[in-house]
Amino acid sequence: MMSDSADRRIKDRYPAMCLKVQLQERGLFGRGKNSTAVTCLDLNRYGMAVLCPRPVESGAHLYMDFAGKYIRESRVAAQVISCQPYQTGYRVSIQFSYCFDKKGYSRAVDNALSRIEGLYNRYAS
Repeated sequence: MMSDSADRRIKDRYPAMCLKVQLQERGLFGRGKNSTAVTCLDLNRYGMAVLCPRPVESGAHLYMDFAGKYIRESRVAAQVISCQPYQTGYRVSIQFSYCFDKKGYSRAVDNALSRIEGLYNRYAS
């Protein structure tokens, strides 16, 4: 049986364990709080799941930084959908803000995330 999160997904996600990701909660006036290195479990151009060493509150607004082979993208706005205990930390489900906020849509971010998704789609094939 599929979970509720899988039912909500617009598109399949692809494993991306080797992608380096930094999660940063947004504070007042868009300032970022402390940055935390997380392990990317899977992703697509609309969202991702990460393994985080600490819980992150559902609804929290984030900035995400990505680094990997042929990849460098910073300050991608996102929002936490859910956070659950998982393995040695917490599984945090994240949706990128440009998908649900028309005012925040950015073609550059959309293109960058599509490119990242494409790279990991090829690895999964």
